[in-house]
Amino acid sequence: MELIGEAALCLGRDQPVVRISILRCALERFVKSRQMMIDADGVLRPGIEAMPGLMAYYAGADEATSSLTNVSVWTSLEAAKQMDRFQPMLDLGKTFTEAGARFERPIMNYQRLWQLRGSLTCE
Repeated sequence: MELIGEAALCLGRDQPVVRISILRCALERFVKSRQMMIDADGVLRPGIEAMPGLMAYYAGADEATSSLTNVSVWTSLEAAKQMDRFQPMLDLGKTFTEAGARFERPIMNYQRLWQLRGSLTCE
């Protein structure tokens, strides 16, 4: 497939990666899991914000599917994979599991194919 336009500017360079982690729980445990996710902000934010390559990070909850998610955007796959070794996140994962939640594995790291809004950056 031939790249055209701005996409061709980034050939041979790392591309932004969208990392998605999904946690599911029973409906009766959703409120507690949601609160645990809210509380996790204070524990996780300082370390995540200090990681090189972070572009954006979102934590979300969907009561209709009894699921919570962490979605982050990184400058490269290598930068995204820092989360695999981030001990505060690993420790909180155990806490969620002990509370009856289950994580979908493997965690997904998506290479960008195209985007809306914003400009293409290769830096």
